[in-house]
Amino acid sequence: MNNSAAFKLGPGHHLTTEQQKLVNHVEHFAKQNLHAPKHAVFVIYGDAGTGKSVVLSQMFYDIQQMTADKNDPLYKTNNYFLVNHPEILKVYKKIAGSESHVLKKNFNRPTSFINQMHKKHGHADVTIIDEAHLLLSEGDHYNNFYQKNQLAEIIKISQVTVLVFDKHQVLRTKSFWNDHRLQKIIKPYIIDSYHLTHQFRMTASDDLIHWINDLTDGTLKPLPKDFGKDYDFRVFDDAEKMRQAIVKRNNQVGLSRIVSTSGYPSTLDGGKHYIHEIHGFKMPWDQYNHTQIPWAELPQTINEVGSMFTCQGFDLNYVGVILGPPVYLKPGTNQIKIDFSKYTDTESLKKRKDIPNPKVFDQIKQQLVLNSANVLMKRGVKGMYLFAHDPLLRKKLMQYYRDATK
Repeated sequence: MNNSAAFKLGPGHHLTTEQQKLVNHVEHFAKQNLHAPKHAVFVIYGDAGTGKSVVLSQMFYDIQQMTADKNDPLYKTNNYFLVNHPEILKVYKKIAGSESHVLKKNFNRPTSFINQMHKKHGHADVTIIDEAHLLLSEGDHYNNFYQKNQLAEIIKISQVTVLVFDKHQVLRTKSFWNDHRLQKIIKPYIIDSYHLTHQFRMTASDDLIHWINDLTDGTLKPLPKDFGKDYDFRVFDDAEKMRQAIVKRNNQVGLSRIVSTSGYPSTLDGGKHYIHEIHGFKMPWDQYNHTQIPWAELPQTINEVGSMFTCQGFDLNYVGVILGPPVYLKPGTNQIKIDFSKYTDTESLKKRKDIPNPKVFDQIKQQLVLNSANVLMKRGVKGMYLFAHDPLLRKKLMQYYRDATK
């Protein structure tokens, strides 16, 4: 079994007929609009695990081979692949070192790309954006972005822009996106799009995927009887037992980790900050990863708790998910709510001047927190183990799990 993210995201994999048709379609779209009077934008929609990154990786590899073909319209074009997630950028840079015409300099983070292009008055022919839902949708001087919207800036300096978008993976208010906001940005340009729907990452049943989506949309429903023929789904009322089960899986097949939503102490001071739970569970949050190896591939991280900042976009074989203190079940209902007084990643939920209505903003914040749970719950290829901090939610989950596994 090859657990390497570079192997999984690298070009050369056998694509499905649908994926290959999409790659061909977008490449044709790029060639067709390379000299169009307007900028052109192609949007690939898809939930977590639908193969978006694999499609983009193959597409960029193809395009870069075409830049060396004198008979191809993309000959000598200037193309870039943008990745906002620093851990995923490491993977693409690693891939670049082993593929012809795919160079490390072709890969960049959005802010660096925008600032470099503005500084030298540069222009890109084709720009591909992985996980565009992580782009800043307002200025952020702390991150050296001084314009209003990263996607708008990237489109202006690129003849053709290809991006993947999933509104359920929007996690921060400064990167707040929804379908309406996306359409408003791309409306002036030549547009095409495609929706990927088939789940490739998880071997879970469609019914279990729907159950996860319902939970992270705010409604806890009874668990389906069918978890998936080869999918190992479990609910725990003891976080320490869940940790032990994940360690066992990691010893068996590797790439199995504990992850958690926010709600436990954590500050960027370089020290260790621990997650404490009942029955003796105690583990530190993930430490800043100074290596070029993704967090989940470091052997020692079996002794840490991953976050959405280290795990988003990555496959794990088995994932143990902790729904932290802010996530609770409203008494007497099946409604999942968020207690913002217990949310510790306050940087993710800062106010926005363009969303002045407090009720609307609270609804947005609730969905962003639940989005982070959705992202974490969809990391496991072979299985997902679940523990909830809130006693009422934990009790209800255990009841539904017992009912489903009778």
